Amino acid sequence: MTDTAKTRTPIGFAEFVALMAALIAMVAMSIDVILPALADIGADLAADDPNDRQLAVTMFILGMAFSQIVYGPLSDSFGRRFAVFMGLGIYIIGTALCLMAETLPVLIAGRIVQGVGAAGPRIIANAIIRDRYSGRPMARVTSLTMTVFIIVPVFAPLLGQGIIAFAPWRGIFWFLALVAFAVLFWAATRLEETLPAEKRRPFRLAPIMEALRMVLGNRLAVGCTLVMSLTFSAFLAFLGSSQQILGEAYGLGEWFPLAFSSIALVIGCASATNAMLVVRYGMQRLSTIGIVSVAIVSLAYALWSVIAGMPPLWITMFWLAVSMGSIGIVSGNLNAMAMEPLGAIAGVAAGAIGTVSSLVSAIVATFIARQYDGTALPIALGFFACSLVSLAILHWATRNRVRRVK
Repeated sequence: MTDTAKTRTPIGFAEFVALMAALIAMVAMSIDVILPALADIGADLAADDPNDRQLAVTMFILGMAFSQIVYGPLSDSFGRRFAVFMGLGIYIIGTALCLMAETLPVLIAGRIVQGVGAAGPRIIANAIIRDRYSGRPMARVTSLTMTVFIIVPVFAPLLGQGIIAFAPWRGIFWFLALVAFAVLFWAATRLEETLPAEKRRPFRLAPIMEALRMVLGNRLAVGCTLVMSLTFSAFLAFLGSSQQILGEAYGLGEWFPLAFSSIALVIGCASATNAMLVVRYGMQRLSTIGIVSVAIVSLAYALWSVIAGMPPLWITMFWLAVSMGSIGIVSGNLNAMAMEPLGAIAGVAAGAIGTVSSLVSAIVATFIARQYDGTALPIALGFFACSLVSLAILHWATRNRVRRVK
């Protein structure tokens, strides 16, 4: 152990939550800061279909999906810090590829690599939290970090709009590179290793497959992961089509970041409220209320659209605020519920849960978002369908008590 490590002040609760939030928020920042620039990117890189620009969002998530399962076992074998640093390094490489892109396929490739890199900090943060906490305290910490994760979109589109007001769209990727280096420095100097050497698992296929078997054999973990996938699908479908819905269909133009930020603020407030309520009311009850809320308002919005045509802007904003706010309540609870019975294999569990949720959400969200036809009706119908299936799965997952993996 070095003298620096011996004398370094242990990280406190507030800084721990802030650092975990920063690691997780790399995902939100990477997605939301580019939203105001999607039209410029599509025009500059000659996108054939206006909906192709959505791929800059959904393919980032797809890159995350296929890599998260690797980071979990790596962190279980070599430590949490190693996996975090590896992910941030890959993210910086992907950012450089985006900066050099002269065609849309190259940019999409860069976004996939960015997603592969961002998966490391995102998933390992969950494992680190599980190393230190369990039960409702874990749900509280998760909700606090998710609050920051979801508050980032309040400022990210405004920041992106500001950047492209003074620089080409590539300036956004220079900004993302700066953020990645800053988080890397913070983690390198302050993040403590939470997985002692004696608790690490060998990086061999057999132990990894056994841990995966335990994850997939746990009804609560599987069910909550699938529900989390579907609720995030709704969130991601909105992200992918938000600039087209608000910026183009409603003609907000340069006011789009402000409208998007107001919705993101509602999500952040909802997640923060969940952190205060979850200890008293429990994760399952709040999750059910949130999913039912999305189903009700989405069905009402779809019926309005079919009967009376495209709703006025304030109706659309209300629908989005209630739906996204409800998802803000649900997200932290579902993740904590999925991780709760898997503390002994937190790294693999976090990777498996993250892989499934990201892969399913990327596929479902891409399908929903690409149905965009100039109105938000297809998105509302997608929200409603995801909510109904989520309720059925949540009931199946929680109807019997599930044995915890010791």
